[in-house]
Amino acid sequence: MRYFVVFFLLLLSSVASAQENKPTETVTGIILNDNNQRPVGNVNVININKVRGTTSDDKGRFEIVASVNDTLHFSLLGFVSIRVRVTNDWIKSGTSTIKITEKAIALQEVVIRPYNLTGYLEVDAKLIPTRENYRYSISGLTHGYEAGEYSPGAFGRVLGSIFNPTDMLYNIFGKKPRELRRLKEMKKDDTVRNLLESKFDRETIAVLLGVTKNEIAEILARCNYSESFVKTANDLQIMDAISECYEEYKILKK
Repeated sequence: MRYFVVFFLLLLSSVASAQENKPTETVTGIILNDNNQRPVGNVNVININKVRGTTSDDKGRFEIVASVNDTLHFSLLGFVSIRVRVTNDWIKSGTSTIKITEKAIALQEVVIRPYNLTGYLEVDAKLIPTRENYRYSISGLTHGYEAGEYSPGAFGRVLGSIFNPTDMLYNIFGKKPRELRRLKEMKKDDTVRNLLESKFDRETIAVLLGVTKNEIAEILARCNYSESFVKTANDLQIMDAISECYEEYKILKK
């Protein structure tokens, strides 16, 4: 019986080791427009599991490091984003054809209304909305950004999230440690950083962290970032803000 237990433990250990060290391959593919079957260039391709990215060339071709069961996220402005799982036959054949669909966008009328100023400084100063926001700095970025109105209870809200199991920060940060650890990995890949720096739709961050866009806004609000920052910052700035908040959360949690 003793030998059987030892053998069983060795078997489990070898299986676990094999799963951790499963081979990493490089897969290639061609991205086509589903409507006209033409190649699509500059498509952003991100391996969600490995947090590595690339873009397709002008012939729609791309190459990225991936393993079986990894998920690739394809996105391009004006097209519907899709996710594709890497399969054994893709690994064996070495290439695959991915088709993406254009979005149907209906433009709405935009009306611009100027402020009705009187010309008297004391009166006009009261008509123009102003907000006293504090500025903050983010690692790796050269400019300061608005951080929201000063609130004496800001620290208390973050601290309270640790002791209140129903709090939104606790629920997200506590249940997604693996996804949040990817924040550091995102900074290492230049393609991912450049993509996030050029985007403002929060889609890529939501996919990589496994949260919704609404949850991203709620996280930043709980971490005392202003509404103006949440609306105007690019995805790279949003990622760094969430990373800072998560690091503070870990310190307080200890």
